[in-house]
Amino acid sequence: MNEFSDKSVPPCPFPKLYPSLLAIDERYFMSMAFNQAIDAWNKGEVPIGAVVEYEGEIVARAHNCVETNKDPTAHAEILALTSAANAIGDWRMSGATMYVTKEPCPMCSGAMIMSRMSRVVYAVRDPKMGCLGGATDLNSLPRSNHRCIMEAGVMEEECRELLQAFFSIRRQGGNVD
Repeated sequence: MNEFSDKSVPPCPFPKLYPSLLAIDERYFMSMAFNQAIDAWNKGEVPIGAVVEYEGEIVARAHNCVETNKDPTAHAEILALTSAANAIGDWRMSGATMYVTKEPCPMCSGAMIMSRMSRVVYAVRDPKMGCLGGATDLNSLPRSNHRCIMEAGVMEEECRELLQAFFSIRRQGGNVD
């Protein structure tokens, strides 16, 4: 039984985004990650979404499935990395970009660095648990043999509002993380 069993999280009040295919840019890819976060919310998961872009195409999409899978490693980024590796046919993510709605945690940041992800773009900084510049920066370990190019703040306002609304509702119900 998960923590949502005794009280349901209402459906996500945020609409999905449908960006133009005429402008496939960072905002387009982050919009797709945002839509994954909405899917997570609607399943009672913390609304974090991720997509992996490789050679201009989305090769993987995922959202948090920790509660659904009863798996502490089922973060959006880890699920997207696994799916991308299968799609590309290699565990090395050289040339790929991960778009994620919140700064990755220590586990996810480490996985992206170890997978040789070329670039990570995230919307909302996480000063508490983020490990790509928020609480700490695993990407800047001096002896690491790989570094990801980082960018923060793409669609920050939209993604922050989604996360804040979700946790506000959870706090009203008595569950605070």
